[in-house]
Amino acid sequence: MNKILKYRLKPEVALDEANLDAFISPKIKGGANWKLLKRSIDARGRKVSVDVEIGLYDDKVDPWSITYHKPELNVSSRPIVLIIGTGPAGLFAALRCLELGAKPILFERGKDVQDRRRDLAKINKEHIVNPDSNYCFGEGGAGTYSDGKLYTRSKKRGDVRRILEMLVVHGASEDILKDTHPHIGTNKLPKVIADIRETIITCGGEIHFNSRVVDFIVNKGELKGVILANGERHEGEGVILATGHSARDIFELLKNKNITIESKPFALGVRVEHPQTLIDSIQYHCDHKGKYLPAAPYALTTQTRLNDIQRGVFSFCMCPGGFIVPSATAPGEVVVNGMSPSRRDSKFANSGIVVAIENDDLKDYHKHGDFAALAFQSEIEKKACEMTGGQQKAPAQRLSDFIGDQLSQNLPDCSYQPGLESTKLSDVLPTHIFKRLQLGFKDFGKKSKGYVTTEAVVVGVESRTSSPVHIPRKSDTWEHIQLKRLFPCGEGAGYAGGIMSAAIDGEKCAEKLVEKYINV
Repeated sequence: MNKILKYRLKPEVALDEANLDAFISPKIKGGANWKLLKRSIDARGRKVSVDVEIGLYDDKVDPWSITYHKPELNVSSRPIVLIIGTGPAGLFAALRCLELGAKPILFERGKDVQDRRRDLAKINKEHIVNPDSNYCFGEGGAGTYSDGKLYTRSKKRGDVRRILEMLVVHGASEDILKDTHPHIGTNKLPKVIADIRETIITCGGEIHFNSRVVDFIVNKGELKGVILANGERHEGEGVILATGHSARDIFELLKNKNITIESKPFALGVRVEHPQTLIDSIQYHCDHKGKYLPAAPYALTTQTRLNDIQRGVFSFCMCPGGFIVPSATAPGEVVVNGMSPSRRDSKFANSGIVVAIENDDLKDYHKHGDFAALAFQSEIEKKACEMTGGQQKAPAQRLSDFIGDQLSQNLPDCSYQPGLESTKLSDVLPTHIFKRLQLGFKDFGKKSKGYVTTEAVVVGVESRTSSPVHIPRKSDTWEHIQLKRLFPCGEGAGYAGGIMSAAIDGEKCAEKLVEKYINV
């Protein structure tokens, strides 16, 4: 008999394997087996508790065991699907192609996860940005070295459990199946990505690194293939475009080929960093969190009104026990993002704090047409770079000085390796963005006492929250509205917002392509 029990426990019981076993075992009768299925920390009250779900089963076979298995079919001689990009959308599209009997050939402008590390080190230490290999471009996409968060609200899009199981089978910890906010960590995700690569190659698929797509082969309204920077031509039954939110050259290629794209609203702001101990004390309502509770995350949101126009200000990609990293994709721009290792044991906590940007906020950029949001984004990134000397130093203020619009005389310690430059961020950000952020921080200070402090530092700019371009597709076939055999996919096309939703979107695009052009 299978049964699920639910308990609300103290952290020292729920988050310690031996203590949890000591609590559960006496409650089990008849020699039944038990398994931890779910756990969720609840810090809303004055005392932190943990909600757990325990599965009981009599049979030797675990009814909640992983059901996903790596593909075994060799597809080397099967019909070809071309996939541009090896982020989660591209990789999971490839895995689904293997299951459906199609051969995926992936093209990645950047390097594999191992070689990519050298270019990340050059950004941090030498301020050298490789346009094809950085925190955004390379095997695994932006998520590989930018946190590996797996939480998603997109549960209606597809089977979230399946995606998590696929990650576990390729080396991720089974904890991601249990935690409400699962997280792999930047130190462990590269190994998972490399194992997925091995599965694709073993089954007869191909992955080409240092292979930037520069042109499309179009014939009679159909996308027949791609041309690489080295002149190679590759053709297939269809193309899944999964290039991520920062592949500006691909957006330009689409535009130059008269393939329909659209300007898309996004969000832009800054990244704020606090001492993790301060965030722990705010979130857990105590001076010290103890050894059982993990580094505390937070989620904050508010509505701001400026000139009778309301816009949201909210935290984005919060990284407890993490680091701020440089995420520019070209020289002459400064972009920041956040990441956390699996242990989340850095002494810092950082989060993007961003303002929703709507089309009405881009009136001065409408002359750029479909590139209005992209031009707005790019202009701010370049200005941030110019203000700090043209390298990867980031403009920064103490949080209290940001709210008071005062130049900081000095700055606190920060995890951002390229370094900070004391700058009035009101000179970097558009006035409407800066003022809304001021209002947002003030409101966050009221909601979370201690949040507004001189110990916190505001770092600019957080501008790659999502794609500033939308690539429209048909709602039934998921094919581009104009060009046949093109399947816009994932975050870069405007259909996802993180690892999980991008992976789900990649799988669905593969299914739609195979259904229409291969299994006919």
